[in-house]
Amino acid sequence: MDNSVIGRFNRQQLIFGDSSVHSRKWKEFEKTIVFRKAKLLAKRLTGKEPWLSVETAINLQRYADWILCRDLTAGCSVVYSLGVGDNIDFDLAVVKELGAQVHAFDPTPKTSQWLSDKELPKEFHFYPWAVAGRDGELVLYPRLKRDGTLSSTMFTLIAGDESVRDHAVRVPALTLQTIMARLGHHTIDILKMDIEGAEYDVLESMLATAIRPVQLLVEFHSGFPGIGRDKTIKSVRQLKSAGYTIADISVTGREVLFVKMDCLENNLTS
Repeated sequence: MDNSVIGRFNRQQLIFGDSSVHSRKWKEFEKTIVFRKAKLLAKRLTGKEPWLSVETAINLQRYADWILCRDLTAGCSVVYSLGVGDNIDFDLAVVKELGAQVHAFDPTPKTSQWLSDKELPKEFHFYPWAVAGRDGELVLYPRLKRDGTLSSTMFTLIAGDESVRDHAVRVPALTLQTIMARLGHHTIDILKMDIEGAEYDVLESMLATAIRPVQLLVEFHSGFPGIGRDKTIKSVRQLKSAGYTIADISVTGREVLFVKMDCLENNLTS
């Protein structure tokens, strides 16, 4: 290469810096609490995310990426984890710390394959089912990632882009009520939902029954196409009317911990 070209390239690096370094530093900054709080505030101010706030001050404890009320975990035996993808850190933490039976559900083929190669504790049980608002079958579409490729573990009910329609999968879907009957469970101590926009139908279906988990962890997807913050606000109001209160909200504003007020009150008075 001509030395003059090399010289110009080096001067550009001095002036503008290495783009790969900038990209790496930006990605690191995006993960900071300061950035995430600022991003959430911007989304709330522009109407993309609802204004939610913690309503109850209780003892909290982190289990991987999720928060639980520590005072309500005593005697915990049945945990439902909806949406696994390629991360079971929460599930394994609950098994280790609480000794609970964790029942994980995810219909995506990649997840089943990924889990089949792992040595898992006997308390972890996996089912390749989608949890939905009604029994039957769901058509799911892979998420389109930032780099333009398709996700192999994150699927949604809505095709966010026309390019994903040819990659749809049909999966068996069951309600919580049907699943509990199949597994012989009468109650759920902890219910975690990270199901890419399907949480709204599942919550509505659950609240139409007598199923009331003691602790409910939900990742809301207000920003997904066809959802919006009003749907999240409606779900939160329905949960509050059913006797739940907000005990924790993540820095992104999407992950919310709800606890049953009567269980919390009984714990405080015991």
